[in-house]
Amino acid sequence: MLWKYAAIALIAVLSGCASTGDWSSDTPTKTNPRASKATRVNLNNQSVSKIYAPSSNLWLRIRDGFQMEPMNSPLEIEQVRWLSARPDYVHRSMARSSRYLFYIVQEVNARNMPTEIALLPFVESAFNPQAKSGAKAMGIWQFMPATGKDFQLTQNVFRDERRDVLQSTDAALDYLQRLNNQFGSWELALAAYNWGAGNILKAQKRNLAAGRPTDYESLQLPKETRNYVPKLMAYRQIVLDPEAYGIVLPELENHPYFVALDVNNDIDVSLVTKLAEIPPEEFQVLNPSFNKPVILAAANQQILLPFGHAELFQENLKKYNKPLSSWTAVQVSKTELVDQAAKTLGVDVDTLREINGIPKGMRIRAGSTVIVPKTSRRPGDISVAMADNASLSLDKPPPPPVPKKCAKGVKCPPVKSSKGGTKGNSSPKNAASQHKSASTGLAKSAKNGSVKTSSTQGASKIQ
Repeated sequence: MLWKYAAIALIAVLSGCASTGDWSSDTPTKTNPRASKATRVNLNNQSVSKIYAPSSNLWLRIRDGFQMEPMNSPLEIEQVRWLSARPDYVHRSMARSSRYLFYIVQEVNARNMPTEIALLPFVESAFNPQAKSGAKAMGIWQFMPATGKDFQLTQNVFRDERRDVLQSTDAALDYLQRLNNQFGSWELALAAYNWGAGNILKAQKRNLAAGRPTDYESLQLPKETRNYVPKLMAYRQIVLDPEAYGIVLPELENHPYFVALDVNNDIDVSLVTKLAEIPPEEFQVLNPSFNKPVILAAANQQILLPFGHAELFQENLKKYNKPLSSWTAVQVSKTELVDQAAKTLGVDVDTLREINGIPKGMRIRAGSTVIVPKTSRRPGDISVAMADNASLSLDKPPPPPVPKKCAKGVKCPPVKSSKGGTKGNSSPKNAASQHKSASTGLAKSAKNGSVKTSSTQGASKIQ
């Protein structure tokens, strides 16, 4: 039976106030504080098809929740003109947003925040879940590495929750609420989200010292931060009156695009897409946090599937009676080249390199976690400790030692082969000459920097 391998509880990713036509639930949520707060579906007596929502226009709901005052400044007008001159760009980002907006609006409404905040990913990432900035900010909310850690967004070998739709949305709204409480203004909260709270405080202190106001429009800000709120207000204007700017908004029902599934046993991504009958690309845009081809139960993960295909997945899963995952993970005990590590682990070297994204010529450092195929010797699911703490560190092997040059007039010893004989049939004189030539070449190469080593890259985050 399937349940020998896994028990998967389906969750409608919906929250809010029943009195407004939204859904709510008193069902306890998962121990993960960021697990979706929503009604659960019991597979023994319920079906995904029983989950439904009012299907009025989501754009109307967003407009009804606007609370911020338009700036009507030259910067806002400039941003509106910029967007209206690029309808194709706006349409692409609007189309991408259709997968995520219902969930974000639900969460924004549940916190009584202005629905303008739900439009912020248009400014941050154009709703591209794979967006990565030059400063290593990731996901639709563009969390930097350190800020992600501050908000308990896991970043390891298996997943990067800065790209997770549910986790990053919850963290971003937590962050924005904290900033709004600190500064007493959504405009200043947004500026701090972009530039950092410490920088906004310093700018306010400078204004106070000069006897100037400390509101958003009065502060001296970098160009990006100065344009940040006007960009959001420009999207607000377009959502309010798209026809005035030649923009056609995609039709969005007030209905969940996706359903979340709790995972109780490891399962391959390829199997999920097969049973849900969706292309890998669709799975990826809904589940961009997964770095590997297996989804871990130990990581308390959820899978997001398109609303209609979640029911297909449910039905196909009931009929599936084979193992759910074909991958596990091991920790490397010593620093080795990939070829050596593959022999030690008993796996194909190309598989080990490809599945772990290891470039040729690199060594795997001791203590690293690598993904390997399951075998009879390694049949189990990945442990909680490994799921939460896995890391992969690589480096280049050190360059070979440079032979010492022989002193002038001193006869160099012949170069020995690996079998202990002289190299080829060359005479000692020729061998010494070849040794000197090779030595000189390596020395020049080292001097010119052509023999390179690499170190692991660290990342720090400041918002």
